[in-house]
Amino acid sequence: MKKWSILLLISVLCIGLFSGYGMGAGKSLTVYSSHPADLINPIVKEFQERTGITVDVVAAGTGELLKRVQAESGNPLGDVVWGGGAESLDAFKTYFHPYKTSSDKFIPKNNKEKKHLWTGFTGLPMVIMYNKKLVKTEDVPKGWADLIQPKFKGKIACADPAKSGSSYTTVVTILSAFGKDNGKGWAFIGKLIKNLDGKILSSSTSVYKGVADGEYSLGLTFEEAAANYIKAGADVGIVYPKEGTSAVPDGAAIIKGAKNLDAAKKFMDFIVSTDVQTIVTKTLGRRSIRNDIPAPEGLINMKEIKLVKYDFAYASEKKAEVLAKWKDIVIGK
Repeated sequence: MKKWSILLLISVLCIGLFSGYGMGAGKSLTVYSSHPADLINPIVKEFQERTGITVDVVAAGTGELLKRVQAESGNPLGDVVWGGGAESLDAFKTYFHPYKTSSDKFIPKNNKEKKHLWTGFTGLPMVIMYNKKLVKTEDVPKGWADLIQPKFKGKIACADPAKSGSSYTTVVTILSAFGKDNGKGWAFIGKLIKNLDGKILSSSTSVYKGVADGEYSLGLTFEEAAANYIKAGADVGIVYPKEGTSAVPDGAAIIKGAKNLDAAKKFMDFIVSTDVQTIVTKTLGRRSIRNDIPAPEGLINMKEIKLVKYDFAYASEKKAEVLAKWKDIVIGK
């Protein structure tokens, strides 16, 4: 995030006044977060100033942090996990403490765990990104089905779902759109892999960068990445697949046995509050988890996007199986 964005975030947050955020001098909170520093720092700074609660942030990858929560379950050293896709959080929900935030009525059911073991932070629709210089207007795909057209063979950027969380979400999304239990989804995935022509990338960053740089005509990525390139002036576009896509949120959860439970609850309330969600939307281009905050400038409203029924339990419990099947298809087994 540019310096002006951080200053804007801090200054606008300072304008709003919260009710229920009393000073908590002497209190502390340990937050495990996989978010980038330019998102974490201003939000944590404002939370500390409003509440008097000292926050210690432990930053690392989602997988590493969740394994840490698991390993520390007998004696939790953290209070909150902030970041990571909902399916990742769902796989570890046995280690979380249920909490219904003060903004719960504004958060749709598909953006929170049914027993409130995790709550979404921002929404991340999966999309098809395309390079306008390489794809003619009449050839712009309308949905996932268009990805297997011969004219796109070897021209699609797709990350290895074993290495990219967003790519794994896309695979499960496609399976859900075509049929994950009747074989039709895997039949389509097989055709898609064939059309990738051996070009499977090692990271999600390589996908949207590759499309923006003109190395690929199309890319399977998340909306925020594509939208940021559009905002920066890149000649790229976004397609929301007509068969339906997913908007799996990244989220947050209170760790079971948290030693600073009251502070953890205040932090959960804070990150899904109107102030924080509005500014995250305006400065980062992320979709709010709340249904009372409009989409980032330049993006269509969520109600206009067709969504598949994304099964978090399937995505988390069947991950090893899905990745193994993907690998088998790739190697022609």
